[in-house]
Amino acid sequence: MDLKLSKPICFFDLETTGINISKDRIVEISILKVFPNGNKESKTWLVNPEMPIPAETTAVHGVTDEKVANEPTFKQLASSISEMIAGCDLAGYNSNKFDIPLLAEEMLRVGLDFDMDTTVAVDVQNIFHKMEQRTLVAAYKFYCDKDLTNAHSAEADTTATYEVLCSQLDKYPELENNMKFLSEFSRRRKTADFAGFIAYDDNNQEVFTFGKHKGKLVSAVLDKEPGYFGWIQNADFPLYTKKVLTAIQLKRKFNS
Repeated sequence: MDLKLSKPICFFDLETTGINISKDRIVEISILKVFPNGNKESKTWLVNPEMPIPAETTAVHGVTDEKVANEPTFKQLASSISEMIAGCDLAGYNSNKFDIPLLAEEMLRVGLDFDMDTTVAVDVQNIFHKMEQRTLVAAYKFYCDKDLTNAHSAEADTTATYEVLCSQLDKYPELENNMKFLSEFSRRRKTADFAGFIAYDDNNQEVFTFGKHKGKLVSAVLDKEPGYFGWIQNADFPLYTKKVLTAIQLKRKFNS
């Protein structure tokens, strides 16, 4: 089944130095851009992370320090990547939890804004887990009857993810071929930030999801404990989480 698109959607996958969103860096990024008319554009970059790639991570994706030593840094590539995804919805496999948050960190780190206000994100893994509870290799075999022989290559994983979503739409008539529906269906919890430190409650108000203030309204915590804002800003939280918290703080002051 072809995707029904009102605007382009970019399927993408990252290979990284590790899984810490705040500290780790991208070593490879692949983007498959699908247009409403069905045309496709793809691009893959190797990235110099400007830090050593742990051996255990290289064992997973095969990208070594030597392989990226002469490749451009993310700062050098950021404008091209930002231009390619501008005005597009986003999709990936486990992208809501990992790829989008880490890409946002990289963008913010080099001074480029990253905003999802007019963008929906479709996480194919979450759709798969809600329907079948398996891995990407199994998903590719299950939905597409193909073997993912080059797993953990960003380009192979990106293409497989696109094909899996198209097959999911063929298999499950209850899934609407609409990116907003798929975004909401593939979201595990509605969060204000990518990492999930701030979520929305049943009244669509921001609440903390961690620590001593877990479940409490962000606005109430900032009223009673103003120093909590500064603590988060100076602690090891993702830049996007800090950006969201700053926006909440500014909105409070503006409306007070």
